[in-house]
Amino acid sequence: MNTENTKKLIKAFPALYRGYKKSPRESLMCFGFECGDGWFDLIWELSEKITAIDPNCEANQVKEKFGGLRFYILGSKEAQDLALEYEEKSYSVCEMCGSDVDVKTGGKGWIQTLCGKCRNN
Repeated sequence: MNTENTKKLIKAFPALYRGYKKSPRESLMCFGFECGDGWFDLIWELSEKITAIDPNCEANQVKEKFGGLRFYILGSKEAQDLALEYEEKSYSVCEMCGSDVDVKTGGKGWIQTLCGKCRNN
């Protein structure tokens, strides 16, 4: 994810992303959001919901894995269930541009969830 979007998320949800300033031994959030900008809105919405239900929740890592959004957290069962719900949602949103049109998960080697336009670029 680009620097501008990363800063927006960290500024809006400082408690959730407090691991951003920790060492890799303490939190993998120090590496930032390891996914494309197309999932920014999904991550923002999920961050709002998690913060509302579990203000003490901490994100340990946010990344793409096998074409889906992975949101690893230390938090309540309800917050973890939300993270799983958004993982499922990510399979219908292009990781690169955020489109929900002609989205497919696949690829040769690296598995990604992309729309037709991004797949062909």
